[in-house]
Formats: sequence, structure tokens, C-alpha cells
Amino acid sequence: MEEITIEKLTEENFPVFTSLIEKLAVYEKLTPPGNDEKCRLQKDAFSENPKYEAYLAVVNGVPAGYITFYFTYSTFLAKSTLYLEDLFVLEECRKKGIGRKLFDFCRSEAAKRGCGRMDWTVLTWNKPSIEFYEKSGAKRQDWYLYRFNEDKF
Repeated sequence: MEEITIEKLTEENFPVFTSLIEKLAVYEKLTPPGNDEKCRLQKDAFSENPKYEAYLAVVNGVPAGYITFYFTYSTFLAKSTLYLEDLFVLEECRKKGIGRKLFDFCRSEAAKRGCGRMDWTVLTWNKPSIEFYEKSGAKRQDWYLYRFNEDKF
């Protein structure tokens, strides 16, 4: 039986974390973070007021995935919202309960921290993730996601 643990991101495991982000970029057909972005990721994770939190899923001592989240605020609920930014498991490690363990950890953190809800987005083509979330009881919202990149500010 494989032992799955969830470990908080540290300066020591940060290079593993960024290598997992690069693998997620390949999966999502996106440009991976370059050196400048990696420096900001590190600064933002370990500053006095971190902009996000990250945790690694480790299976028998080997990193197999990660999760990142941060908090927003709902004026209607007057409570924080945990926003799940990334949940990623290496392809060769999928179907072993690692994604479930990361997702449940995130849900637990939202409850523990008194959040009113947990939000995230999923790419429309990512059918395995959509099925996973819907099987977990999550409901798709009737909102459209819009974005400005920094060149439009």
C-alpha cells in the first residue's frame, strides 16, 4: 500500500514544486513559468504575508503532485472563499487517490479556516477533472470567466 502524505511547500522542496508546475503547463498546453516568474513564485510563497499556499502530495517519499490556493472574500456571505488555483498529479501517479487526497485536504482547510465556500475553475476540455469534481458533488456555476492580462491594464 502506498503512503500518501501532504507536505507544506518549503524553501527546500521549492525546486520540485516548480518542476511540477512546468509539467502542469505541458498538460494544459500553456507556457511554463520562466526564471522571473519562478523568483516571484518563491518570494510570494515565503513572504511575511504569503500571496498563496502550496502543498505537495508525496507518495512513499516521492513528490507526485501539488495543490495551490489563496483566499478571496464574499461580501454576500461576509466570509472568506478558498480559491483553488492548481491541483495537479503526475500522469504516472493518477488513479491512485492522490488527487482525491489533495482535494479533500483543500476542502478541509476551507472548513478549518471558516470559509463560506471554495471556488475553482476547470478548462472546458479537461473531461477527467470535470467528472472528478462533479462526482465529488461540486456544481458548475452559471458564470463566465473573463480575464485581462497585464498588457491590458
